Amino acid sequence: MTAWLPWVPLAAALLHITEEFVYPGGFPSWYRRYREDPSKITPRFLVIVNGALMIACLNVVQLGQTLAGAVAWLAILTLMGSNGIWHAWASLKSRSYSPGVVTGMVVYVPLAIYGYVHFVGAHTVPWFVAAIAGLVGASYHVWSALYHRPHPKSA
Repeated sequence: MTAWLPWVPLAAALLHITEEFVYPGGFPSWYRRYREDPSKITPRFLVIVNGALMIACLNVVQLGQTLAGAVAWLAILTLMGSNGIWHAWASLKSRSYSPGVVTGMVVYVPLAIYGYVHFVGAHTVPWFVAAIAGLVGASYHVWSALYHRPHPKSA
């Protein structure tokens, strides 16, 4: 792994968060319109989710050029790439621009693909470990869907 590669997830996340919240921004209001139950889309929730992503990206930097660093890189970029795909799907479903779709599809998805080609191709990470990292990274959207599922109205 080259010295700059551990920094890539953090840089990509900062670009994505900029698109969602700064320029052009508008993700919180778009997301509230998109979700059936917008009550869980609070500023606190958005800060926690994006703060956790920043911490995870900084952990990749801290792990550096190690096997653990490469595996964490793959897991985080899989999470990010699946988020990019979600933004594209949500844009199509809502027939509206989801702030984050551009960086999600132009930055996150290609980086995730690059990471698997690079780390597995160079035998830095065994393919079965890369597959596990992919499952871990992609599982975020399972947890998110469970968190955001509509709850039956109480009588």
